[in-house]
Amino acid sequence: MKILAINPGSTSTKIGLFEGTTELFEKTLRHSAEELAPFGAVVANQKEFRKEAILAALEEAGVKASELNAVACRGGVLKPISGGTYKVDDAVIADLLEAQIQHPASLAGIIGKEIADENGIEAFFTDAPVTYELSELASFSGHKAIKRKGRFHALNQKAIARKFAEDQGKKYEDVNVIVCHMGGGITVGAHMGGQTVDVNDAVSEGPFTPERSGDLPTRELIDICFSGEYTHAEMKAFIQGKGGAFSYTGSIDMREIEEKAEAGDAEFKLVTDAMAYQVSKQIAAMGAVFGGEKVDGILLTGGIAYSKYITAEITKRVEFIAPVTKFPGEVELEALVLGTLRVVNGEEAAQTYA
Repeated sequence: MKILAINPGSTSTKIGLFEGTTELFEKTLRHSAEELAPFGAVVANQKEFRKEAILAALEEAGVKASELNAVACRGGVLKPISGGTYKVDDAVIADLLEAQIQHPASLAGIIGKEIADENGIEAFFTDAPVTYELSELASFSGHKAIKRKGRFHALNQKAIARKFAEDQGKKYEDVNVIVCHMGGGITVGAHMGGQTVDVNDAVSEGPFTPERSGDLPTRELIDICFSGEYTHAEMKAFIQGKGGAFSYTGSIDMREIEEKAEAGDAEFKLVTDAMAYQVSKQIAAMGAVFGGEKVDGILLTGGIAYSKYITAEITKRVEFIAPVTKFPGEVELEALVLGTLRVVNGEEAAQTYA
């Protein structure tokens, strides 16, 4: 069974061709700012451009679209839904096209369904970024006017949790794990009974990241908002883009920050240690979510999980809760394909978006 996986980013489109679980090839298609500029701010305008690039890459690899059996797409900007694998249907496409937030991930379903329809097959998406499984208690923010959103790296977190469970000879639904994804955003999720019952929101909560502020003292933040120094848009950039490690060091590259710390820069080392400290606190907080039940493992993933220093600092602070295992990087293309295969092979039913 040949499955095409599609994962669009802001300036690239990652694709992979799989024969069952075996990856035949993977390619990152780069799109320059000059190439994307004519399409404006509406990401759906890029559909034909990116679709042609995908089909050309397949042809270059000696594969015809007619040989495909399914298309596995990254989830886009939709209404909050439970995790799992969904068929990309007309309702999904309508919401992707009408989404107020312009995110390149939405192109996956739009392009994937077109390719699928043209070849008489189905397109699916798995564990979308809008996955929302917070418990009733976890949904409380502290003020009635605000409900916690819990946006997180659902695809990679759940894929890593499944991989850990498989390594233990268990099902995802039968393990209690804390998964920490560390990249441009950092999310720490409590996975219990096959659900992510609590997780910090990737944009507005949790530890600071290379470019995001995470939790901030609210009274001081209000004062800055009304200081007259920042516009609404600038305040959003203040917490996402120009916050976190960038605000302290001027860099969003944790490899560079860590290298300078290792070279003896005390300020850069302090920032690195502070990030590891905040991540550790978030992991420990998630330990309370399980209500005294045993936590089977703490799983560190994402690009920052390649850092031996940061993962060691986190491990020594949290290993009293559960054993720590590293799964550096991300497995998003593989996770999309595995989600599709679980449906195609009858291991689980495809969910319907409504």
